Amino acid sequence: MNRPIKFAAAVVALLLLTGVLVAAWSGAASERILSRTFEVHAIDFPVPFPLTDEEVAEADLAPEEVEEVALARALERGRHLVESRYACSDCHGADFGGGVMVDAPPIGSLLGPNLTLGEGSRTLDYTPADWDAIVRHGVRADGLPAVMPSSEFVSMSDQELSDIIVYIRAQPPVDAAVPERTLGPLGKLLVARGDFQLSADRMASLTQHDGLPPLAEVTLAFGEHLAAPCSGCHGQELTGGAIPGGDPSWAPARNLTPHEDGLASWSFEDFERAMRSGVRPDGTALLLPMTLALPYTANLTDVEMRALWLYLESLDPM
Repeated sequence: MNRPIKFAAAVVALLLLTGVLVAAWSGAASERILSRTFEVHAIDFPVPFPLTDEEVAEADLAPEEVEEVALARALERGRHLVESRYACSDCHGADFGGGVMVDAPPIGSLLGPNLTLGEGSRTLDYTPADWDAIVRHGVRADGLPAVMPSSEFVSMSDQELSDIIVYIRAQPPVDAAVPERTLGPLGKLLVARGDFQLSADRMASLTQHDGLPPLAEVTLAFGEHLAAPCSGCHGQELTGGAIPGGDPSWAPARNLTPHEDGLASWSFEDFERAMRSGVRPDGTALLLPMTLALPYTANLTDVEMRALWLYLESLDPM
């Protein structure tokens, strides 16, 4: 064997050895990270939220009607939340019986579990505290960290979470046992390196949640509340950039601040058209993954759309 061939063989052997060592390290490190348990504060809230005395008086309800009306109102609020602001069905399926978050062999299989009351339900015995832990803290009922992007829901109020629980539990039961997550070599490496950030690491220790959301009015407070889920792609300061954990083929998230590189030249009409129709001011179409959000943003009420725009316009240009 001549010298070039020996050298090439040595390089290949070294690369293989490096690959084996990296795979072994990432497998052990990711397993250690995902095997940790987290303590989450104990919380309780009513499901559904009861009517206030003012609401009962305004509707002139008889005592036997109060619970029925409270349930109906919670169902309607919950339906609007999951159809316009919190895209639960993207991961858990249109019937909430299970869906796909990621299914790519190098990364792994991350499946949204069955949330209905059918066989295989992951939430059948969930208490309000269990729902709070997984949705707003990224911690499963067994204390292990979830891959759910809970950072997008941490600002959800108790009433909104309660409304969503009511709505999901009212859906027809689906019998489906969704497999647990599995990670491929790239997925393990991303977790081991900290490139795939777990919500539990940032939010497990939070102890404060608003009981009620801001009033649905065109105010900065309501707009800020509406913008919270946008941070999952656009960042905590809504300045855009590469989407953490996103598909490499996705375009960077847009800067949503009123900067010249953001929305400075946009009008409210431009913003509404983009959010409802997926068309930018220059006539071009929005790209993935924003197109995945259009079925939801198109359902925002006029008040929600204007409140969100008011908040985005108030941000410091960055």
